[in-house]
Amino acid sequence: MIGEVPNVEAGQGFSTRRLAHEAGVHRPLQAGICGTKKTGAESIVVSGGYKDDEDYGDVIVYTGHGGQDGAGNQVSDQSLEDSGNAALVTSYLEGLPVRVLRGYQGDTPYAPAAGYRYDGLYRVTSYGSKLGIDGFLIW
Repeated sequence: MIGEVPNVEAGQGFSTRRLAHEAGVHRPLQAGICGTKKTGAESIVVSGGYKDDEDYGDVIVYTGHGGQDGAGNQVSDQSLEDSGNAALVTSYLEGLPVRVLRGYQGDTPYAPAAGYRYDGLYRVTSYGSKLGIDGFLIW
């Protein structure tokens, strides 16, 4: 479902990602992007999983999905063929809102102290690729 979730308000906290899943805020229990190329992105999680993410509160420079090893290092290029990355592009092209869930793992003053927090709807205002910190193509 794109857009707001019934009975969930911006600022609402969840002690675990499973509870955010059960509330319908972000369905995947592990992936950071929920959505498909066809429908667009429903939601993203900002939780420090990618070194290249930048969180300025009302603006997020969000690194796409893919190409990481288990230790959080980018070890290969990302692709727009990845369903999560393609979903964000569709959201940009169609002007669709994306729910943002922030996790306590984020190294930013905007991250909650514990658990996860639904921070409302954001818009994808641009997208592009660049070489990331680890030297691989990121979207």
